[in-house]
Amino acid sequence: MPMPSTPPALTNESALARYPFLPQARSHMRKLFDDNAIDIDAIIEQGWLEEARSLGRLRLVESIVHKSEADPMGTVDLANEASRLFSMAAYQYAFMVVCASFDDRLVSRWAEGESSLADKNIGIDEVYFETIVKTYISSLKISLENGQMIYSVPLSDFLELCPRISGSYWRLVNRPVNDGWVTLDPASGETSAKRVARLVKERIREELIERSRESMARMSEQLADRLGEEVTRISELFGSQVRSELPIASATREDWPPCFSNSIEELASGVNVNHVGRVFVAAMGRSMGLPLEMTCSFFEGAPDYDPQTTSYQVGHVYEREYTPHGCGALKAAARCPVGPGDDRLCDQEWLTHPLKYLRAKQRSRAKSETVVRANERRVI
Repeated sequence: MPMPSTPPALTNESALARYPFLPQARSHMRKLFDDNAIDIDAIIEQGWLEEARSLGRLRLVESIVHKSEADPMGTVDLANEASRLFSMAAYQYAFMVVCASFDDRLVSRWAEGESSLADKNIGIDEVYFETIVKTYISSLKISLENGQMIYSVPLSDFLELCPRISGSYWRLVNRPVNDGWVTLDPASGETSAKRVARLVKERIREELIERSRESMARMSEQLADRLGEEVTRISELFGSQVRSELPIASATREDWPPCFSNSIEELASGVNVNHVGRVFVAAMGRSMGLPLEMTCSFFEGAPDYDPQTTSYQVGHVYEREYTPHGCGALKAAARCPVGPGDDRLCDQEWLTHPLKYLRAKQRSRAKSETVVRANERRVI
């Protein structure tokens, strides 16, 4: 089901500045810019808007590195008219830079960062929560249970959006359904409102991507050239961030740290691995980009294995984005199988985390492959 064709009215200027991606914000942004003689040239070049450009750069950086806990607008006083203007201009500047890159991967990354920030803010917005949700979801049902607001969304919206979210909570079989309504009750320390906001995030992300693609199709080469220096900076940051992440996602079994390999071998052998070891396996699987189903399969040999329980617990680790334990914590929990001299890499003083082991192994392998390819070219 697409977004509602007519979003609910929203005229509060502070709210529109807080959520500049809203459909309701477009006409307000145009009027605000017209009233202050702001056009594309002004946003890119005029000195008095340098503060807006700085905010836009910060907004871009936070989106690219995915620090969704950090709100670049959090320190901006949106009750102030000038601050609202700069906030709107900052968003527009960031949007133009992303589109000027003509890079679908960068657009997707930016949209993920922006929608993650929206998810965080919408879930705790006690004033405009319902208005924003009804902008992206066809309807919303509210009930009061034990003093808590419990929200339900139409089955059609849930079925469209839930497959994009990991975790057993988002499987329809685990959700209460009544007369075409799916209840999003509190879970994992989050309120019902935060659960709804997580669903809304998917709509925001896909709309941002769609609007970016439309803008890229219309953008002239001249405008893209004027933003070229900014695009280069953010593209380099994006490339650096991807290089720091992709090696983990492309890890081979030979790259796995001994603690991870040993835990999986013990589970397969029927050893009752302790709690720290089990959480570590799940968190490593998530960090390495392994499919949820694959990580769950590591536990099939455990003496107390239960498919549903395992899927729920591993899904929780994936959904909450747990970070794997470091070497110190693993040693304290008797989950480090390596002694001095057993592994040259583990003996290094700087090796304090299994993910560092993984990256070091992959860097070494990548260098070896580069040398081999260079030698092959010389032979040819």
